[in-house]
Amino acid sequence: MPKPVVPEEKRRRRRPTRSGTVLSEALIVETALRMLREHGSTGLTARRLGLALDADPSTLYRYFRGMDDLTLAIGDALIGQALEGWAPAGEWRRDLREVGLRIHAAYVAHPQAAVLTTSRVTGRANELAADEAVLDILRTAGLPLPDTVRVYHAFIDQTLAFAALDAASLALPSAALRADENQWRSTYAHLPDDRYPRIAEAAPLLAPRMVTSAYPTALDMFLDSVEKQLRADLSSQAP
Repeated sequence: MPKPVVPEEKRRRRRPTRSGTVLSEALIVETALRMLREHGSTGLTARRLGLALDADPSTLYRYFRGMDDLTLAIGDALIGQALEGWAPAGEWRRDLREVGLRIHAAYVAHPQAAVLTTSRVTGRANELAADEAVLDILRTAGLPLPDTVRVYHAFIDQTLAFAALDAASLALPSAALRADENQWRSTYAHLPDDRYPRIAEAAPLLAPRMVTSAYPTALDMFLDSVEKQLRADLSSQAP
């Protein structure tokens, strides 16, 4: 049975580590993010995290029930970074677009952490705040509740799916990432047009575009469909 997590107020009364650092959940998550960035997911262990914090690894279990609980906290921290400084402007499309771009950017900024966390549901404060914000944007715009839930589901999954895809590419070893990106110039750009006429036709445009994220384009296409649905819903409610 996992040990109960010690309440935050009791943790603060703990003695500093050997180097004088006072541990906190935020500091542990920040250190874990740095370790993921430097060493990848295989480099994040309780022992290594304890060494990085100059603390006994067992101390971590006063803050988290285990490494999986820490993983959830990392995911929630990324969402918190996305929402930091954001406030709704009161225009549903602008607000929803900014939330999506912020969440995607926060994950892509920490690709190794994103690979671990985009598929998880944390149930923590930042995730709940993001969900509440998205649902409120859609309901305030005038979508009926069933359409709100449907759009919310698609919006969240699309955002996280693109974040996971883009992060997975960025998490590759640099040589592998360069080789993948170079395929658009070394292979696709030189295919014979008698066998691959459509690829040959599009190759000059594919090469610069395919090495960037398609999320902004997909997001705008998605918002176009929501706007169409919203018009239909508002029209059906008109007297």
